[in-house]
Amino acid sequence: TNLKKQGLLPLTFNNPKDYDLINPEDKLSILGLKDLTPGKPLTLRINKPSGEHIDIVVDHTFNENQITWFHAGSALNYIAKSNGV
Repeated sequence: TNLKKQGLLPLTFNNPKDYDLINPEDKLSILGLKDLTPGKPLTLRINKPSGEHIDIVVDHTFNENQITWFHAGSALNYIAKSNGV
């Protein structure tokens, strides 16, 4: 929960073997963040230097409140915005 309150998105690999598909030179993108929903997996796109990309499924454990914090940047940002700061 501390990571979530800070606006970080902890993810786990749906298939732990997918971790081995990522190399240090790859660029990663997370697809579906605008539609982040409790219980709905996201797609991690691995962009290879060759131009190839691989999509894998990643899971999160955010609930509705935590998603609100994430979109605000953190729980503190959400509280500040809610109080007009």
